[in-house]
Amino acid sequence: MELPLYRIPDTYKPSRRSFICTTTSLAVAALWSGKGFGAITGNPKFSAYPFQLGVASGDPVADGFVIWTRLAPKPLEGGGMPMEPIAVDWIVAEDEGMSKVVRKGTATATPDWVHSVHVEVEGLQPNRWYWYQFKAGGEVSQVGRARTMPLASDKPDRLRFAFASCQNYSHGFYTAYDHMAREDLDFVFHLGDYIYEQAETPVSADRPRQHFGPALKTLEQYRNRFALYKTDPFLQRMHAQVPWIVTWDDHETWNDMAGAAETTAAQLARRAAAYKAYYEHMPLRRIALPRGPEMQMYRRLSFGNLAEFFVLDTRQFKTKVPYDGKHVPQRKDAMDPQGTILGDKQREWLFDGLGRSAGRWNVLAQQVLMGRVDLVNGEADGYAMNTWSGYEVDRRRMLDFVAERKISNPVVLTGDIHSNWANELIRDFTRPDSPSVATEFVGTSISTKGDTVTNPARREALYSDNPFVKYYGDERGYVSCEITPDLWKTDYRTVAYVSKPGAPIHTNASFVVEAGKPRLIRA
Repeated sequence: MELPLYRIPDTYKPSRRSFICTTTSLAVAALWSGKGFGAITGNPKFSAYPFQLGVASGDPVADGFVIWTRLAPKPLEGGGMPMEPIAVDWIVAEDEGMSKVVRKGTATATPDWVHSVHVEVEGLQPNRWYWYQFKAGGEVSQVGRARTMPLASDKPDRLRFAFASCQNYSHGFYTAYDHMAREDLDFVFHLGDYIYEQAETPVSADRPRQHFGPALKTLEQYRNRFALYKTDPFLQRMHAQVPWIVTWDDHETWNDMAGAAETTAAQLARRAAAYKAYYEHMPLRRIALPRGPEMQMYRRLSFGNLAEFFVLDTRQFKTKVPYDGKHVPQRKDAMDPQGTILGDKQREWLFDGLGRSAGRWNVLAQQVLMGRVDLVNGEADGYAMNTWSGYEVDRRRMLDFVAERKISNPVVLTGDIHSNWANELIRDFTRPDSPSVATEFVGTSISTKGDTVTNPARREALYSDNPFVKYYGDERGYVSCEITPDLWKTDYRTVAYVSKPGAPIHTNASFVVEAGKPRLIRA
């Protein structure tokens, strides 16, 4: 099903390629002065259209969701807002014409939070779609679409979602989001590297778009980088289409960040700046409000009894990477029982939730490879130490727990590595004949790494060295998943190039998992 496209208000049209959800400005103006709101206090004047960064929703539950926007008439120059709080009105309606308003209110956009708005909408009906919109002064935002989850006692017969990660703005165009927006999805997971913190690079064949400014360290720099990314029309359109459930990886702060190990004053100050800017630009709940260099990101959501989702944070509580090297043998440092990728508190929370879950499918949405993939061809071994392979005790705890407690249909969703993988997670990776206890779907990047093509020899070598790896691909794109009580189906959706707009979409591979059987079947 291809969903309808809406028009952006006539007061702001960034380009003719913008496909951002909204209604016409005349109809919206009539709504705000009539059924939706009544009198509005305050009348701020803006130097340009203030909703240039779009709208978003996130973290849906059975009776509501978060809706987000940010006032930024000059988004790449700190926002261009006065240093004073601004009243922002919002409405939620049952129809895309915004005539059947069911919730409304006023939020305050403050300069301390760069005039971002996070509204936790409550009291809605479960398992249905709604539409939402913001107004400030005489300006109205795009219309966004969001949905509530089914009740925990409900038994849905179908769920469709996509997951994505790694969208380096300078490496290419977000064509994948243009295609994703045409799918009939319930929500999107973003598994990290929403922005990249790297310094400005010149435009070139493999850098078709440009970052501005130095490597990010200050709050202002992080804010401007988020704003740059959010000006992308395809990213905006996808945010406006469905709720997003987000978690971070490393580039939202800095490359290979390991939070528990980064404790100098400069590191903590940089992390605090990065965390605040992240919250300001994501549809997150109040529980995620950062406290300096700390922020609550791991959480649990359910889609009736069909699926329980555990959103993990494999960065903030991670101990120091055991030793340098992307593709190196596992030494005893990786076996250190004190080394952890989750941290004790998050691991206990996860095991408790999995142990009590009534979900038919139990899904871990997280950042880095859980499978112990040997990345070096031939007899030599080589693993990425900044993945679960650097924290072998934590991985064994996880897979042992899943096996011993007979967790129902565990599936891991992963980003970070800029390539597609389909892995069977065997209980003991030192024994190739060990039984599979879970499956892992790894999604490639939206744009990071630019144009590449899968090397057939590389693929065959990976298969030979890693029998549990059932698919590897090296193109850009996203992963689309459909779940029923009896079957999980995954489609690896890829584009041939991101160096220029307009690439078509292809399904490079599809897999199914039958309920009760943690094995991958090529569809």
